[in-house]
Amino acid sequence: MSVIEHLEALRRMLIVVLVAWTITTIAGFVISGQVVEWLVSRAGLGHAVYLGPGSFVLTRLQVAIYIGFIIAAPVVIQQIWWFVSPGLHRNERRLTLPLIMATIFFFGLGVAAALYALPLYIRVLNSFAPTNVTYLADVAQLVGFILLMVIGFGVVFELPVVLVVLGLLGIISSRWLYKNRIWWFVGLALVANFLTPGVDPLTPLLMFVPLYIFFELSALILKLSGR
Repeated sequence: MSVIEHLEALRRMLIVVLVAWTITTIAGFVISGQVVEWLVSRAGLGHAVYLGPGSFVLTRLQVAIYIGFIIAAPVVIQQIWWFVSPGLHRNERRLTLPLIMATIFFFGLGVAAALYALPLYIRVLNSFAPTNVTYLADVAQLVGFILLMVIGFGVVFELPVVLVVLGLLGIISSRWLYKNRIWWFVGLALVANFLTPGVDPLTPLLMFVPLYIFFELSALILKLSGR
Protein backbone atom coordinates (compact mmCIF):
# COMPACT_ATOMS: atom_id res chain seq x y z
CA MET A 1 0.00 0.00 0.00
CA SER A 2 1.18 3.53 -0.80
CA VAL A 3 1.43 6.30 1.80
CA ILE A 4 -1.78 7.87 0.47
CA GLU A 5 -3.60 4.54 0.75
CA HIS A 6 -2.36 4.11 4.34
CA LEU A 7 -3.57 7.60 5.26
CA GLU A 8 -6.94 6.95 3.64
CA ALA A 9 -7.25 3.66 5.56
CA LEU A 10 -6.31 5.45 8.79
CA ARG A 11 -8.90 8.14 8.10
CA ARG A 12 -11.59 5.55 7.47
CA MET A 13 -10.68 3.66 10.66
CA LEU A 14 -10.79 6.82 12.81
CA ILE A 15 -14.17 7.85 11.37
CA VAL A 16 -15.71 4.42 12.04
CA VAL A 17 -14.28 4.33 15.58
CA LEU A 18 -15.47 7.86 16.43
CA VAL A 19 -18.95 7.24 15.02
CA ALA A 20 -19.27 3.95 16.95
CA TRP A 21 -17.99 5.58 20.15
CA THR A 22 -20.38 8.52 19.75
CA ILE A 23 -23.41 6.28 19.24
CA THR A 24 -22.56 4.02 22.18
CA THR A 25 -21.80 7.04 24.40
CA ILE A 26 -25.27 8.44 23.65
CA ALA A 27 -26.76 5.06 24.51
CA GLY A 28 -24.57 4.95 27.63
CA PHE A 29 -25.87 8.34 28.75
CA VAL A 30 -29.40 6.93 28.80
CA ILE A 31 -28.44 4.32 31.42
CA SER A 32 -25.68 6.31 33.15
CA GLY A 33 -28.02 7.44 35.94
CA GLN A 34 -28.81 3.84 36.87
CA VAL A 35 -25.10 2.96 36.66
CA VAL A 36 -24.17 5.78 39.05
CA GLU A 37 -26.94 4.65 41.40
CA TRP A 38 -25.57 1.10 41.31
CA LEU A 39 -21.98 2.27 41.93
CA VAL A 40 -23.06 4.28 44.98
CA SER A 41 -24.92 1.24 46.29
CA ARG A 42 -21.99 -1.07 45.52
CA ALA A 43 -19.67 1.23 47.48
CA GLY A 44 -21.83 0.53 50.54
CA LEU A 45 -23.13 4.09 50.77
CA GLY A 46 -26.77 4.87 51.40
CA HIS A 47 -26.67 7.99 49.27
CA ALA A 48 -24.36 10.58 47.70
CA VAL A 49 -24.68 14.30 47.01
CA TYR A 50 -23.72 16.62 44.19
CA LEU A 51 -22.44 20.11 44.93
CA GLY A 52 -23.30 22.05 41.78
CA PRO A 53 -26.43 22.43 39.64
CA GLY A 54 -24.81 20.81 36.62
CA SER A 55 -22.26 18.56 38.32
CA PHE A 56 -24.41 15.43 38.19
CA VAL A 57 -24.98 15.90 34.45
CA LEU A 58 -21.19 16.06 33.98
CA THR A 59 -20.80 12.94 36.11
CA ARG A 60 -23.35 11.10 33.97
CA LEU A 61 -21.50 12.23 30.85
CA GLN A 62 -18.21 10.95 32.29
CA VAL A 63 -19.77 7.58 33.03
CA ALA A 64 -21.41 7.51 29.59
CA ILE A 65 -18.04 8.03 27.88
CA TYR A 66 -16.60 5.01 29.70
CA ILE A 67 -19.69 2.92 28.98
CA GLY A 68 -19.56 3.96 25.34
CA PHE A 69 -15.94 2.94 25.00
CA ILE A 70 -16.58 -0.46 26.60
CA ILE A 71 -19.57 -1.18 24.35
CA ALA A 72 -17.72 0.08 21.26
CA ALA A 73 -14.58 -1.93 22.10
CA PRO A 74 -15.35 -4.78 19.64
CA VAL A 75 -15.72 -2.27 16.80
CA VAL A 76 -12.54 -0.44 17.88
CA ILE A 77 -10.55 -3.69 18.02
CA GLN A 78 -11.94 -4.87 14.67
CA GLN A 79 -10.98 -1.60 13.00
CA ILE A 80 -7.48 -1.62 14.48
CA TRP A 81 -7.08 -5.23 13.31
CA TRP A 82 -8.32 -4.30 9.85
CA PHE A 83 -5.78 -1.44 9.70
CA VAL A 84 -2.66 -3.29 10.89
CA SER A 85 -3.27 -6.79 9.49
CA PRO A 86 -1.99 -6.06 5.95
CA GLY A 87 1.48 -5.32 7.39
CA LEU A 88 1.73 -8.48 9.53
CA HIS A 89 3.29 -11.80 8.64
CA ARG A 90 1.11 -14.90 8.67
CA ASN A 91 2.47 -16.20 12.01
CA GLU A 92 2.00 -12.74 13.55
CA ARG A 93 -1.61 -12.66 12.38
CA ARG A 94 -2.25 -15.96 14.14
CA LEU A 95 -0.99 -14.51 17.43
CA THR A 96 -2.68 -11.12 17.23
CA LEU A 97 -6.29 -12.22 17.66
CA PRO A 98 -5.62 -14.46 20.72
CA LEU A 99 -3.62 -11.63 22.32
CA ILE A 100 -6.46 -9.18 21.70
CA MET A 101 -8.99 -11.57 23.23
CA ALA A 102 -6.67 -12.19 26.19
CA THR A 103 -6.29 -8.44 26.70
CA ILE A 104 -10.07 -7.98 26.82
CA PHE A 105 -10.53 -10.98 29.13
CA PHE A 106 -7.91 -9.97 31.70
CA PHE A 107 -8.98 -6.33 31.70
CA GLY A 108 -12.57 -7.46 32.34
CA LEU A 109 -11.31 -9.72 35.12
CA GLY A 110 -9.54 -6.74 36.68
CA VAL A 111 -12.71 -4.64 36.47
CA ALA A 112 -14.67 -7.39 38.22
CA ALA A 113 -12.01 -7.60 40.95
CA ALA A 114 -12.12 -3.81 41.42
CA LEU A 115 -15.89 -3.80 41.85
CA TYR A 116 -15.60 -6.71 44.26
CA ALA A 117 -13.00 -4.84 46.37
CA LEU A 118 -14.81 -1.47 46.21
CA PRO A 119 -16.78 -1.75 49.50
CA LEU A 120 -13.58 -2.84 51.27
CA TYR A 121 -11.68 0.15 49.90
CA ILE A 122 -14.35 2.62 51.05
CA ARG A 123 -14.59 0.99 54.48
CA VAL A 124 -10.81 1.01 55.04
CA LEU A 125 -10.39 4.61 53.88
CA ASN A 126 -13.26 5.78 56.09
CA SER A 127 -11.75 3.95 59.08
CA PHE A 128 -9.00 6.57 59.25
CA ALA A 129 -11.53 9.29 60.15
CA PRO A 130 -12.28 10.02 63.84
CA THR A 131 -15.64 9.00 65.24
CA ASN A 132 -17.05 12.54 65.19
CA VAL A 133 -16.30 13.00 61.47
CA THR A 134 -18.79 11.69 58.90
CA TYR A 135 -18.07 11.01 55.24
CA LEU A 136 -20.44 12.89 52.95
CA ALA A 137 -19.95 11.37 49.51
CA ASP A 138 -19.71 13.80 46.60
CA VAL A 139 -20.96 11.73 43.67
CA ALA A 140 -18.52 13.33 41.20
CA GLN A 141 -15.48 12.54 43.35
CA LEU A 142 -16.80 9.09 44.21
CA VAL A 143 -17.41 8.11 40.59
CA GLY A 144 -14.03 9.54 39.56
CA PHE A 145 -12.36 7.47 42.29
CA ILE A 146 -14.20 4.31 41.22
CA LEU A 147 -13.32 4.78 37.54
CA LEU A 148 -9.65 5.34 38.42
CA MET A 149 -9.71 2.25 40.62
CA VAL A 150 -11.34 0.16 37.88
CA ILE A 151 -8.73 1.24 35.33
CA GLY A 152 -5.90 0.53 37.80
CA PHE A 153 -7.13 -2.99 38.47
CA GLY A 154 -7.67 -3.60 34.76
CA VAL A 155 -4.10 -2.53 33.93
CA VAL A 156 -2.57 -4.65 36.73
CA PHE A 157 -4.47 -7.72 35.52
CA GLU A 158 -2.84 -7.32 32.09
CA LEU A 159 0.33 -8.80 33.66
CA PRO A 160 0.19 -12.15 31.80
CA VAL A 161 -0.43 -10.48 28.44
CA VAL A 162 2.49 -8.10 28.98
CA LEU A 163 4.84 -10.91 30.05
CA VAL A 164 3.91 -13.13 27.10
CA VAL A 165 4.29 -10.28 24.59
CA LEU A 166 7.69 -9.29 26.05
CA GLY A 167 8.73 -12.93 25.86
CA LEU A 168 7.62 -13.27 22.24
CA LEU A 169 9.59 -10.11 21.40
CA GLY A 170 12.70 -11.59 23.01
CA ILE A 171 12.96 -8.91 25.70
CA ILE A 172 12.50 -11.40 28.57
CA SER A 173 12.61 -15.19 28.80
CA SER A 174 11.11 -17.92 30.96
CA ARG A 175 14.60 -18.52 32.37
CA TRP A 176 14.82 -14.88 33.50
CA LEU A 177 11.35 -15.08 35.08
CA TYR A 178 12.21 -18.25 37.00
CA LYS A 179 15.58 -16.82 38.06
CA ASN A 180 13.87 -13.73 39.53
CA ARG A 181 10.83 -15.60 40.86
CA ILE A 182 11.44 -14.54 44.49
CA TRP A 183 11.42 -10.85 43.52
CA TRP A 184 8.22 -11.32 41.54
CA PHE A 185 6.74 -13.08 44.57
CA VAL A 186 7.57 -10.14 46.84
CA GLY A 187 6.53 -7.53 44.28
CA LEU A 188 3.17 -9.16 43.58
CA ALA A 189 2.55 -9.51 47.32
CA LEU A 190 3.15 -5.77 47.76
CA VAL A 191 0.84 -4.96 44.84
CA ALA A 192 -1.86 -7.23 46.28
CA ASN A 193 -1.62 -5.53 49.67
CA PHE A 194 -1.87 -2.11 48.03
CA LEU A 195 -4.84 -3.04 45.85
CA THR A 196 -6.77 -4.75 48.66
CA PRO A 197 -6.08 -2.93 51.94
CA GLY A 198 -7.33 -4.46 55.14
CA VAL A 199 -6.30 -5.62 58.55
CA ASP A 200 -6.91 -9.31 57.82
CA PRO A 201 -4.37 -11.35 55.81
CA LEU A 202 -7.06 -13.18 53.81
CA THR A 203 -8.24 -10.28 51.66
CA PRO A 204 -4.82 -9.44 50.09
CA LEU A 205 -4.32 -13.17 49.61
CA LEU A 206 -7.42 -13.29 47.40
CA MET A 207 -5.68 -10.80 45.10
CA PHE A 208 -2.16 -12.23 45.40
CA VAL A 209 -3.07 -15.82 44.45
CA PRO A 210 -4.49 -15.04 40.97
CA LEU A 211 -1.67 -12.57 40.22
CA TYR A 212 0.96 -15.17 41.11
CA ILE A 213 -0.87 -17.84 39.08
CA PHE A 214 -0.84 -15.41 36.14
CA PHE A 215 2.94 -15.06 36.58
CA GLU A 216 3.55 -18.83 36.69
CA LEU A 217 1.29 -19.48 33.70
CA SER A 218 3.05 -16.77 31.68
CA ALA A 219 6.45 -18.26 32.49
CA LEU A 220 5.18 -21.74 31.59
CA ILE A 221 3.74 -20.54 28.26
CA LEU A 222 7.08 -18.92 27.37
CA LYS A 223 8.96 -22.07 28.39
CA LEU A 224 6.70 -24.31 26.29
CA SER A 225 7.15 -22.00 23.32
CA GLY A 226 10.94 -22.20 23.65
CA ARG A 227 11.37 -18.60 24.84
